[in-house]
Amino acid sequence: MKLVTWNVNSLKVRLPQVLQWLETNPVDVLCIQETKLTDDKFPQAEIEAAGYHVVFTGQKTYNGVAIVSKHPITDVQKNNPQFEDEQQRIIAATIEGIRIICAYVPNGQALDSDKFQYKLKWLAALENWVRDEMTRHPKLALLGDYNIAPEDRDVHDPAAWEGMNLVSPQERTALKNLIALGLTDSFRQFEQAEKSFSWWDYRALGFRLNKGVRIDHILLSAELAKQCTACVIDRVPRKWEQPSDHAPVIATLQLSN
Repeated sequence: MKLVTWNVNSLKVRLPQVLQWLETNPVDVLCIQETKLTDDKFPQAEIEAAGYHVVFTGQKTYNGVAIVSKHPITDVQKNNPQFEDEQQRIIAATIEGIRIICAYVPNGQALDSDKFQYKLKWLAALENWVRDEMTRHPKLALLGDYNIAPEDRDVHDPAAWEGMNLVSPQERTALKNLIALGLTDSFRQFEQAEKSFSWWDYRALGFRLNKGVRIDHILLSAELAKQCTACVIDRVPRKWEQPSDHAPVIATLQLSN
């Protein structure tokens, strides 16, 4: 089974790329962030015509998440039931016995901003909810754009990023607390090339010069982590015309019966 997370930075713009990518990469589950569409504008028919099931929750201009699956989708939960939030950032569902949570973590903007405090509160609430979910679902995968680079090796130039969001001690601690629930960063289960990133700024030749950060992650519960055989970042879509600034991250599971 292949699980994927991809921040598409507007599904209205990137739908042809998503469908093209799925045609050549027929994965089992794709978690999408930043659809930036209200539910009535979501391209459900187009995705279903490609042979997939889909669930989604969105809003105008910002945020929005979706789960696309080759398999039937059940037990759908929109947003964190333990955190009142108008922003559409979470959708969860059960697929083939696996609890899939698709999350778009707030960016945080700047360490001295209200948006940063919102990010920390949002992450604390996510931790509490995921803790509860793991008691009910030993097979759990938390996929998404976390807007956190876990370590300095996940940033092209740590010195240049010092004092900025995405790399602050507070954010990294919040991610460590989440992982401490019993989750594993699937990408770091395997030997990876140095300077492996999942996001590159559109400006200043960010992708061409590989000035990126790794902020898109697939966290797996212990039962799934031991069945994970690979995790890679697919840079190819980032090379396409008018791409998302993020690349898909793919985890492969060899599930036992």
